[in-house]
Amino acid sequence: MLSTKAQMVTGVWQGKINGQKTEVKIIKSGDSITGTSYYYSSPGNYRRYSIRGYFDEAANQVVWWDDRLIEEKEGGLLSTPGKTPLLSRADFNCPGSGVMLLDGSSNEKNEEIKDGTVHLQKTDRDPRFHDEWDWVIENFTAGTNDPDVIDSVSLVAFRTKQEPVFREPPVARASKPGRVIVPEEKKVDTRPAPEQPAIAATTPKTIEEKFTTRKKKIFTTIKAEGDSITLQFYDNAIVDGDSISLFLDGRMLFSHIKLSDKPYTLKLAVTDLQPESEMTMVAENLGAIPPNTSYMVAMVGDKRYAANLASTEESSAVIRFRR
Repeated sequence: MLSTKAQMVTGVWQGKINGQKTEVKIIKSGDSITGTSYYYSSPGNYRRYSIRGYFDEAANQVVWWDDRLIEEKEGGLLSTPGKTPLLSRADFNCPGSGVMLLDGSSNEKNEEIKDGTVHLQKTDRDPRFHDEWDWVIENFTAGTNDPDVIDSVSLVAFRTKQEPVFREPPVARASKPGRVIVPEEKKVDTRPAPEQPAIAATTPKTIEEKFTTRKKKIFTTIKAEGDSITLQFYDNAIVDGDSISLFLDGRMLFSHIKLSDKPYTLKLAVTDLQPESEMTMVAENLGAIPPNTSYMVAMVGDKRYAANLASTEESSAVIRFRR
């Protein structure tokens, strides 16, 4: 049976996030959130992201983040809004008379939530931006709430048409009537290239380079089942300034996560995982006391998993999920 909260949270929300005009289409499936967000100044000047997130039943909050940039269209004199992907956390309120609000805080996706604000109201009017989610929202109580349908629709936005690359053949140049000059064949220099001086290897500087170049070490394997997995990361033992980034199947989810004695919490929808997926914890620094260590707790339904993770300049810690 479709829950009342799923019906109420699912829909088109309009207002402002961080002072930017915003339209968010939220679809709740289980306790997971998917959909799309538009930051705009006009119909011809906007950025669109796919979103991921979850509904926190205990706190009655909707938490979502801009996952991937799908589309951007620039127009007018002002720069296009939505340049920085955001993470938002908003209380779900129904003050009466059919009014539904999302009010809370928001900031850059890879930073702690600070001073940004969320003020959105659910609307029954036509959305300002039309896309594949309109059909799901309009028919949510008539069958499009099926998780398989939602998963299929979520892939539509990433299907891009590949235009064929056509190159004109070289045109012969006519110098006199009846005479055609064929372009001369380019001469190839077959002499060996001079030896280049060896370039000293440099230490990777970006998070992506650290993820790519470091060895991966599996610390634990978790059976993924149900709707979602809740993950919490703490600084293990002494809080010494450890900072990490998290990658899922090679794609960065979050960076600049500062570990402390308070948990950094996130949820993963099980439907977003592959039959075998890997989350990689990459150390951005080693803290005051190397290596970079984290105590991870995962809740899968009523099952609890825990692991001590360690990441160094040579290796990254991996959590494996199996569906």
